[in-house]
Amino acid sequence: MREVLDLIGVSVVRDGATLLDDVTWTVREGERWVVLGPNGAGKTTLMQIAGARMHPTKGSASILGEQLGKVDVFELRPRIGLSSAAFAESLPANEKVGDVVLTAAYAIAGRWREQYDTQDHRRSEDLLAAFGVAHLSERTFGTLSEGERKRVQLARSLMTDPEIVLLDEPAAGLDLGGRETLVRDLSELAGDKRSPVLVLVTHHVEEIPPGFTHALLLRQARVVAAGPVEETITADTLTATFDIPLDVERVGNRYAARLRLDG
Repeated sequence: MREVLDLIGVSVVRDGATLLDDVTWTVREGERWVVLGPNGAGKTTLMQIAGARMHPTKGSASILGEQLGKVDVFELRPRIGLSSAAFAESLPANEKVGDVVLTAAYAIAGRWREQYDTQDHRRSEDLLAAFGVAHLSERTFGTLSEGERKRVQLARSLMTDPEIVLLDEPAAGLDLGGRETLVRDLSELAGDKRSPVLVLVTHHVEEIPPGFTHALLLRQARVVAAGPVEETITADTLTATFDIPLDVERVGNRYAARLRLDG
């Protein structure tokens, strides 16, 4: 299978702090990855590299066959779908929801003088409908609930028919109902063979959608484990990742982790 993302010995150092340390990671066509780790593990930095929004200090990073440092990132970024809390903050609060999705066609935040054709408008409408928020198209982004914002961001991340979609903690801030609805939507997306490669960042194994195939665990900027999800999400690997004794339970196609209580 074609390599969609290929990081070899990637390190990122900023202001003397090591944000990623010698990370090697390959994502192939058709795979669905979850990235787990505690706060400060390097997950968001990894997504910045994968999204062509940051260059490594050391090592090489190839995205969709293009090596960072040798490609125009502004031409590469429209091929990458991105949903993150940091990016959501850059979206104008007074932007109409329909335009929030539409502007992804130019990989920009905020509509200005760019032109869109009928096909662009139709795709934006179809994506909003697919995530159950078509009725919000004329509302402004700043008036939405957290759950509604997440669904609009998911629609936006697919606007350009990208080859890879990066979802950085999409369930953060959601209540139980919102989280479970999101997990269901992502599971349906993962199960569709027409969907792009998916990479989901989370802190919680409970948020791993059924249908995700692989997992990458990070701690203190380094890789703890990587591979098929059923082999990687174990009590031993999660204990090493979060530095606390954990038990892992799998019920059906969902995971749960709890503090290990001896005796």
